[in-house]
Amino acid sequence: MPVLLGLFLMVFVFSIERFIVINKASGTGNVGNFVRKVQSLLKTGGIDTAIAECDKQKGSVANVIKAGLLKYKDVEANPGLDAEKSALAIQKEIEETTALEMPMLEKNLNVLATLVSIGTLTGLLGTVTGMIRAFSALATGGAPDSAKLANGISEALINTATGIATSTFAIVFYNILTAKIDKLTYSIDEAGFSIVQTYAANHK
Repeated sequence: MPVLLGLFLMVFVFSIERFIVINKASGTGNVGNFVRKVQSLLKTGGIDTAIAECDKQKGSVANVIKAGLLKYKDVEANPGLDAEKSALAIQKEIEETTALEMPMLEKNLNVLATLVSIGTLTGLLGTVTGMIRAFSALATGGAPDSAKLANGISEALINTATGIATSTFAIVFYNILTAKIDKLTYSIDEAGFSIVQTYAANHK
């Protein structure tokens, strides 16, 4: 039971830590509204305003978009560069910044994924141990010790319940956090695509 309770506590601690980090990565405002605002500013040529919006938004999504916008501005300042190569340079900058930001978001998720299996297996181990004690009480000569029998069965059931609860919470939190990260990744991809396409459209 102490091991199972420790695992249960770990699920909550790691989940809360990930929620804080991912919410911080989203920035100060709504990510969807921020991406749409950047796209709108790109269409009207307001690169500097879009960069200022990134500074206001903060977080991983804003960092990636800002890196792309700064590269956009940099290649714009060199009109002699090949348009196709410049678009690829912007895309590469966005991809590199994303590669730096994503590991921070996904950190410790593998711990939650591992706790899904460990919780169930530890609960099963406790169940087996409890049942061994219960059968040991039955195996004694004479009348079985009802207190030991009840204690063994109780231990088995409590361990099973705690193990299942630990795994259930770990699965739920893992899926919620993964969905949040996927949403951020989609926003980054959407904004990055808009930046590259806007540059390509303006330099045909």
